[in-house]
Amino acid sequence: MRVVLGPMEGVLDHLMREILTDINDYDLCVTEFVRVVDQLLPDHVFHRLCPELLQGSQTKSGVPVHVQLLGQDPKWMAENAIRAAELGAKGIDLNFGCPAKLVNKSKGGAALLQHPELIHNVVKACRDAVPQGTPVTAKIRLGWENPDDCFEIVDAIQSAGANELTVHARTKTGGYKASEIKWDYINQIRQRFSIPLIANGEIWNYQDGQACIETTGVDSLMVCRGAFNVPNLGNVVKHNHKVMSWFEVVELLLIYSQYEMKGDKGLYYPNRVKQWFSYLRQQYPEAAELFREIRTFNKAAPIVEYITRYRDELVSA
Repeated sequence: MRVVLGPMEGVLDHLMREILTDINDYDLCVTEFVRVVDQLLPDHVFHRLCPELLQGSQTKSGVPVHVQLLGQDPKWMAENAIRAAELGAKGIDLNFGCPAKLVNKSKGGAALLQHPELIHNVVKACRDAVPQGTPVTAKIRLGWENPDDCFEIVDAIQSAGANELTVHARTKTGGYKASEIKWDYINQIRQRFSIPLIANGEIWNYQDGQACIETTGVDSLMVCRGAFNVPNLGNVVKHNHKVMSWFEVVELLLIYSQYEMKGDKGLYYPNRVKQWFSYLRQQYPEAAELFREIRTFNKAAPIVEYITRYRDELVSA
């Protein structure tokens, strides 16, 4: 079984990838998307979103990182794919699944699910442009509204020469509703096509992972939101490990604060850590209580001081 740590725009940055790959046995990570419009982007854009390029396109714990591109112009997508490969990316992933309104309005992400021929042209341009040894992969949803559209979309991607495909088993209009998940469509795709698949969507624990494998026949899984609810979800899904304790989570929050302070996002730390709390609350009731205490702080130092004090109280309790 492979477990991939998927991309989450504005949440799963390089610091979070480093922390989560350090405590989990992930096989691969994918970056937040690099937005491509009508130009070749400067190197610093790639390095900002994927500083791992400077260390062999892998996290410090050795997990390979693929650079994700989002755009709809085949020429400029190919030009930027070449640049990412030249900078050392271990793989290029193409985003045709992002449901964000702003992205879709500018004909990016899931908006392209309505145009399989354009998807084909983008994938083919990128596959033809980068060295054969560099994988070109894609991520899709089942379609815009109709999940049956997935077969034409997958055909477009496979015939363009993509090396692998991640399928989020909902349509764009299905959003993130649990009731909209349709794993059986991944099984149908597997039976009709030869392209290797990664299954994505509603994998929150070991049982979900096993049920997904059984339903889809696919043993490569991607986790995204759940990796923030349960920080050791990679090992939970892959090795049936116990969910990490709340005390371990608090320790991890402090490690994260050290990373953020040393990193380039210290100013964003209050928003980032509060964002993480919104996920942790789904799994840990204690997170809601702690969040109530720190949510009014808008500077990093008092948040870190409070969490440190909280941790010390847990130790002495």
